[in-house]
Amino acid sequence: MKDSLKSPSAAHPVVARGNLYRAAIVGAASLQGKEVAEMLNERNFPAADIRLLDDDESMGQLEAMGDEISFIQRVRAEQFENVDFAFFASDEETTRKNWKDARDAGSAIVDLSAALENEAGASVRSVWIERERGQIPAPELQPGPCVSAHPVAVTLALLLVRARKAGAIRRAVATIFEPASGHGQRGMDELHQQTINLLSFQSLPKDIFDVQVAFNMVARYGQKAQPALDSIEARILRHYRKIAGDGMPQPSLLLLQAPIFHGYALAVFLEMESAVDLQALSLALAGDHVTIPGPEDESPSNVSSAGQTGIQLALKLDPAQPNGVWLWAALDNLRVSALTAVECAESMTATRPTGKIQ
Repeated sequence: MKDSLKSPSAAHPVVARGNLYRAAIVGAASLQGKEVAEMLNERNFPAADIRLLDDDESMGQLEAMGDEISFIQRVRAEQFENVDFAFFASDEETTRKNWKDARDAGSAIVDLSAALENEAGASVRSVWIERERGQIPAPELQPGPCVSAHPVAVTLALLLVRARKAGAIRRAVATIFEPASGHGQRGMDELHQQTINLLSFQSLPKDIFDVQVAFNMVARYGQKAQPALDSIEARILRHYRKIAGDGMPQPSLLLLQAPIFHGYALAVFLEMESAVDLQALSLALAGDHVTIPGPEDESPSNVSSAGQTGIQLALKLDPAQPNGVWLWAALDNLRVSALTAVECAESMTATRPTGKIQ
């Protein structure tokens, strides 16, 4: 391919039509919470008020909201009064503890922690995939919790849905490299401290992973680590099945904890029913949210994808199998997850035509 196949990240900002909403971000001091706040600002989400909520440890902390500075407040039931959208970017325990207060106050729930996917009426969603499949769900007047699909599940679903347009897929296998930021700031801090301690011949902190992850790659955490690596792998596959729909190939997954701070990388092997036409497959995969760099461009990596809202992708034919092709994908996990959540909220504004701003 001589030229880069690129598509800008699809931006579909909500048209406010004079309507203003109130939103709350639970877990506002977390890496994911900060990303949601930034994404709401970038997407021009029509919110007149965004409340930043977190635990006592973060209370009073200053956070930037666009051009304004806001204080983080303690999560309390009264904080959800007159809130239209409550984003839960907290840990699972905090989400389970507080989400019913938001629901009972009339808020639409957007869950980035995946704590609520088994609650009655909950749905796992990715607007990217809904658009790709042409199956946007009808708005609900009283929707259940909207669970933001895992960014790797979104990536796999988007790539496989598009690849199938170029030919039938016989088999899909994915090796996924998990970053420390999947465990929030504490995960990144532990990887950082392990790196420092190893270089100075000191004992390693293992509160998060319960195993050495610095300068190491593991397929299993220590027994004290929560959540277990297997449970993250299971969540990815579960979310993929829910958003990709029936009739899609079921990929085999292997999740590895990599010694990287931020950003996912995936090696995906596709075995097609017939010989692979690399140009045709590249054209099928390129589009909204997917960039395929040209030979002169930087190869996709967790570094090059940092700060991007889409997926960077490279393709390589398998020299041993004419029907085989490798996809190398990289994405910013926090950005893609935040965009998925905000797009879910945007799609739910149809049921809130006036908001609660008087």
